[in-house]
Amino acid sequence: MNSSFRKIFVQYLRLYKTCSKARIIQTPCHGCRHHYSTSPLHSTSENNPREWQTHFKGPQPEFDWQYLCDPNNTAAIEENIKYRKGMGDIRKVTSLWKKYNEESEASHKDRIWKDLIKEASDIPNTHHPDSPIGEEENSRLVETVGEPTRFNFKPRTVVRIGEKLDILRTDNVNFSTGIRTYYFKDELVDLEMALIKFTLNTLKQHGFHVISVPDLIYAPVIEACGFKTTGENQVYKLNDNFYQDVCLAGTAEMSLAGFMSDEKLTTENLPTKLTAVSRCFRREASDAKEEQGIYRVHQFTKIEMFGVTENDKGTESEELLQHFLDIEKSLFSQLGLHFRILEMSTECLGAPAYRKYDMETWMPGKHFWGEISSASNCTDYQSRRLGIKYTDINGNYRHAHTVNGTACAIPRMIMAILEQFQTKDWNVNIPEVLQPYMNNKTQLTGPQNKHPTKWIKFKKLKNITS
Repeated sequence: MNSSFRKIFVQYLRLYKTCSKARIIQTPCHGCRHHYSTSPLHSTSENNPREWQTHFKGPQPEFDWQYLCDPNNTAAIEENIKYRKGMGDIRKVTSLWKKYNEESEASHKDRIWKDLIKEASDIPNTHHPDSPIGEEENSRLVETVGEPTRFNFKPRTVVRIGEKLDILRTDNVNFSTGIRTYYFKDELVDLEMALIKFTLNTLKQHGFHVISVPDLIYAPVIEACGFKTTGENQVYKLNDNFYQDVCLAGTAEMSLAGFMSDEKLTTENLPTKLTAVSRCFRREASDAKEEQGIYRVHQFTKIEMFGVTENDKGTESEELLQHFLDIEKSLFSQLGLHFRILEMSTECLGAPAYRKYDMETWMPGKHFWGEISSASNCTDYQSRRLGIKYTDINGNYRHAHTVNGTACAIPRMIMAILEQFQTKDWNVNIPEVLQPYMNNKTQLTGPQNKHPTKWIKFKKLKNITS
């Protein structure tokens, strides 16, 4: 190792250790022994803004108590809970409801009400009669679109292609970011921007309003969308010493739902269709070999669709869901991808979805079907928790229905394009619809004047501080 570099590196390590002892404690994040969070020893008014110290007070949830607490519905609700991995306990809800109505002491009544709201919040949405029952393997194939690429060579993975073209880096990133992350470079960044512009232009043609959303969201908003922020969950939560109940958004669906929170709409404004390009943060991890690389990562860019519609006829949200599916199908077909559409089984619906579809594309490099999109009809699950209402034809306020869908998940879309459109000489054919956004370039070929960098693994640097 060069002596000057060695000296600088040693100084850096000593400074890092000194700062660590003086200012922060490193504690393992829940769920992954490889990740650490920096826990401040002291917080000041400068780094602990007053507005983040106040607990979030959103709209009071408005559950359908008549449905939930009717003994005639208990068996059906229990069956639905069983089909959805056993989330929620309707017996607790009905028991608390009875206690609440029998209690006369105001303070006791208030405590019971809070417990009742908590238990009712855990009851999942109902499911569509056509939703397949049970595990993911029971999901129903709806349609297969396009034909698989025929190769006269063994197809390579996105990581091999990206490294060969010097446009992707997934190795030697632990110094700055940790595992399950990546760097896009040069042409791959151009491809990312092209996908975003192409997708947004298409959505605007379909009447979507583009919203720039925050990445920091209060936990109750995320919970109201149907995602847990405590216990076993996929949500990154900020340190409570700095910010109380603040999380990183796992999808723009959360931010867009919060944007519509407590809104009172009219039928003339419906359906309202919103879209956002955002960073998504997820703690999810997988040991599956095919999901390594850029398929399942902790931070990625995604374009989300979010819709709000009325519920006068009872079919509006299903029609909006189909509209979202048609858009997704059109986007992926224009890109020339080979993909399939699945109606997901009840165990894949999570808490909020009434009906859900996934789209999976063929990844020839790793030889598996990988999810690139989903679309869900959440009916009034989110609107009841966030106070999203509209005025019906009789002038009465009713809870709206919400629908969401993925228009473009950047890493997986790039993975699909590089693996499906690779050539024998290691180049990648660019989909025709993206070429106008890339100066009419037809192929990814990597830098013309390549100066490869040889990375030295940290594990090879021994005794450098002695």
